[in-house]
Amino acid sequence: MKKLKTRWTDQVLERPDQVLAEYPRPSMRRESYVNLNGYWDYVITGRGKRPEQYAGKILVPFSPEAPLSGVERSLHPSQVLWYRRSLPAAVRRRPGRRWLLHFGAVDQFAAVYVNKKLVTKHLGGYLPFSADVTDFLREEENELVVGVRDFTDRTYYSRGKQKLIRGGMFYTAQSGIWQTVWMEEVPELHVERLRVTPLYDQEAVEVTVCSRGMGIARVTVYAEDMQPWEVEGEVNEPIRIPVPRMRPWTPEEPFLYSLSVDFGEDRVDSYFAMRKISVSLDGEGIPRTFLNGRPYFQRGVLDQGYWPDGLYTAPCDEALEFDIKEMKRLGFNMLRKHIKIEPERWYYHCDRLGMLVWQDMVCGGRPFRRWYVTYLANGLELFHIRFTDRTYRLLGRGEEKSREQFVEELRETIRLLWNHPSIVTWVLFNEGWGQFDAEEVTDLAREADPHRLIDQASGWFDQGGGDFRSIHNYFFKLRFRKEERVQALTEFGGFCWRCREHSMSGKVYGYRIYGSRRELSAGYGRLMREVASHIGEGLSVTVYTQLSDVEEEVNGIYTYDREVLKIEEEVLAEWNEKCRI
Repeated sequence: MKKLKTRWTDQVLERPDQVLAEYPRPSMRRESYVNLNGYWDYVITGRGKRPEQYAGKILVPFSPEAPLSGVERSLHPSQVLWYRRSLPAAVRRRPGRRWLLHFGAVDQFAAVYVNKKLVTKHLGGYLPFSADVTDFLREEENELVVGVRDFTDRTYYSRGKQKLIRGGMFYTAQSGIWQTVWMEEVPELHVERLRVTPLYDQEAVEVTVCSRGMGIARVTVYAEDMQPWEVEGEVNEPIRIPVPRMRPWTPEEPFLYSLSVDFGEDRVDSYFAMRKISVSLDGEGIPRTFLNGRPYFQRGVLDQGYWPDGLYTAPCDEALEFDIKEMKRLGFNMLRKHIKIEPERWYYHCDRLGMLVWQDMVCGGRPFRRWYVTYLANGLELFHIRFTDRTYRLLGRGEEKSREQFVEELRETIRLLWNHPSIVTWVLFNEGWGQFDAEEVTDLAREADPHRLIDQASGWFDQGGGDFRSIHNYFFKLRFRKEERVQALTEFGGFCWRCREHSMSGKVYGYRIYGSRRELSAGYGRLMREVASHIGEGLSVTVYTQLSDVEEEVNGIYTYDREVLKIEEEVLAEWNEKCRI
């Protein structure tokens, strides 16, 4: 595989002390913030015992497989990746204060030590975790050590598109710390979490200030050209706040309200938006997605979130913004984040820039039977034949623990991303990968979040539930039948053109291959003409495959390094303008 750089690669390496230095949790900000990204000591061993010596330096938060890490070495399931660094001198005990250590994501199992004492353990490569390390700190230098194991596709843990033997639609496995590591100092009694819910029809917002303590919190709301207004209420109970002269949030006008919470000596800042997503019948009796009470056509792109220099980790905040801004500039209003959870700053940029998000749950499970899950299911979908998803072993979910872990991570994903107005749909399963009991899982997701829509089974193994008939179509003529759910084309296209100077591999994976930008653009135009003809039949959502090339899969709108726009801008803009309700 040829190495590719992005326009941001060199600036990261020139200033490693400033790598991803932005505040990592925009939905709950404090003045106290210590960023621990940068060079750490590392070593890969075959044992679980803490090492005495280290092999070199790794640039956190890039995984050892990523070029930007400076390591470029794969972690195998039998190995342990060890990290070590000293905590900054500012991290010291103070009366009445606590130090919290935060990890954005570590893939897959992590054990955290401070001064050789175990602080916490965490399983799951996509969700954040934290620990209070105050009682482990000492007056002299403090040592932080993290041990990591990653089983990738050799067990049932969530892994997304990663594979130890990459190829085609599955990509290079990455391991270890891949999101920002940071610390903050808080009072003994502090806000642990905010739960902010817009009540659009009531013109109000509901804020729950979550804390282990008891007491009264003061919530203050700020908006342009208006005096701030505040409401007090008990912590751990919903506080309802009227929003006078409400300004709705849309991709065209992504208006955000500012929010602050004071609780004892603690203060956190946040934001929210007033928007409502729903399914209703249009004037012709067709079920459609509605945004803020009006029919709204969602023009989306499949977004894998991979980078040639950082793999799962974007090289910088500007790179995170680039994908969102470019898709918006080209006329798209939605991104389907595909089987990956991004750092929270990505969702913050979608919130403030105005981009709807369909968020996939991260798939896992044992290896599934490809003949059953992919080939047979894809072919029979043409005839609308519905398969059961209780064939656990064929779908890679034979172990009860595997199913339990997925449900636990689903609930945690919803809790983590609850406050982001850009997210309008949860995608539970994709093409049967690790799917099980979709009707029951849909009920659990509805209970966890009754305010968003649910794509129960994207592609095939549809069990008839959720809000969408979710269609993947790469090979057949698109056909519709009458449905009580919204008709959504949640994957299609995948047209390829390999731009030689900007491709990593000589291999080409995709669904139709073209020889030039002009041919690809013409093919896209013909495809979109067919797709747009179905809007009157009920088509309400489209998700084109995909935002950028990834390794062998060269079916992106952009090349993998984000340097070449492969489909002519005028063609993209023209059809996005035509795809409306």
